[in-house]
Amino acid sequence: MEKVRFGIVGLGNQGSAYANEFFVKGKVVNGVLTAVCDNDPKKIEIFKQNVTENVKFFSDYKEMIDSGEIDAVLVDTPHYDHPEITSYALSHGVHALCDKPAGVYTKQVREMNETADKSDKIFGMMFNQRANCLYRKMRELIVGGEIGEIIRVNWIITDWYRSQKYYDSGSWRATWKGEGGGVLINQCPHQLDLVSWITGMQPKKVNGFVKYGHFHDIEVEDEVTAYFEYENGATGVFITTTGEAPGTNRFEVSGTLGKILCEGGKLILSKNAEDLRTFTKTFDQPFGRPKVEVKEVETDGENLQHVAITNNFANAILGKEELFVSGKEGIKGVELMNAIELSGWKNGKTVTIPVNEKEYLKQLNKRRKNSKLKEVGEVIVADTRGTYGSK
Repeated sequence: MEKVRFGIVGLGNQGSAYANEFFVKGKVVNGVLTAVCDNDPKKIEIFKQNVTENVKFFSDYKEMIDSGEIDAVLVDTPHYDHPEITSYALSHGVHALCDKPAGVYTKQVREMNETADKSDKIFGMMFNQRANCLYRKMRELIVGGEIGEIIRVNWIITDWYRSQKYYDSGSWRATWKGEGGGVLINQCPHQLDLVSWITGMQPKKVNGFVKYGHFHDIEVEDEVTAYFEYENGATGVFITTTGEAPGTNRFEVSGTLGKILCEGGKLILSKNAEDLRTFTKTFDQPFGRPKVEVKEVETDGENLQHVAITNNFANAILGKEELFVSGKEGIKGVELMNAIELSGWKNGKTVTIPVNEKEYLKQLNKRRKNSKLKEVGEVIVADTRGTYGSK
């Protein structure tokens, strides 16, 4: 094939943005949009106002996948449906690029990964922040040993402010039944992915201190403070909310040779002249510390986000380059989110990773049983351009 024929499932805010901003404007060099699908006819009609030429419309994702009109599918539906649609595509001869999160709970994501193992099709995750030059460089430095052994990981990501109108814009939003969680599963999947991808470490123990409907009239969490413990003895703190403005986005990783701070679009490296483990044992004075050099780290300046991931995915299908983000890696962020949530339900009790899948699903299903989808008036597809940045 000369170009990959894409279909999009889900024409909400994100799916519509991919279609109108990326494919229609030709930003996916080796891909072309040939089909879209949504079970809401109103969203189809809204989409038709912008795009009709050479695009076929479907209300059933299975019909679209089986139609022969597409080579690859972009999955942009509510979260519970991600593994089901992705698995169907992979097992029916269609490549799949799944938007975040990979799923709501690890059991369904693990089963999706098992389906991917049996398929010869390419499975990718839309972790667009991995394409951000800041985070790519940060990972390069840390994995390369620039700050030594990691001793602390801190991320304060509180600039997710959302109004009540946002939560009321979709019947499924901020409900256990429709979305499966709040700020952790909606806003923070990228950070929960990056905190492991950049450091090369996944926490082994988690304590989650979580508040539900603290700032908004919603069922799910909108205020979270989590504490991590790693196998090497390092600790971490992850703080997030959708109820704070202007908020903060500060990611800091400290090691025995210094620290890296990512904030305000800059990377600051503070490098110790000597490893702390050696200095602590050999320094002959009661007060003092290693000499430190502080500098701003240069990057390649590229931050193409979703466009970079989609182009790489298309090129991987065509055999032009290696896949950058394997879909199977999506389970790590879901596992971390599940651990924080489960600990929150248990009043901050320590939860170990891997998470007990049966316990988590049992607790989630209790909440889903009493959850209520909301009544929504006018269907609105919001413009999400310019909302990504470094988050």
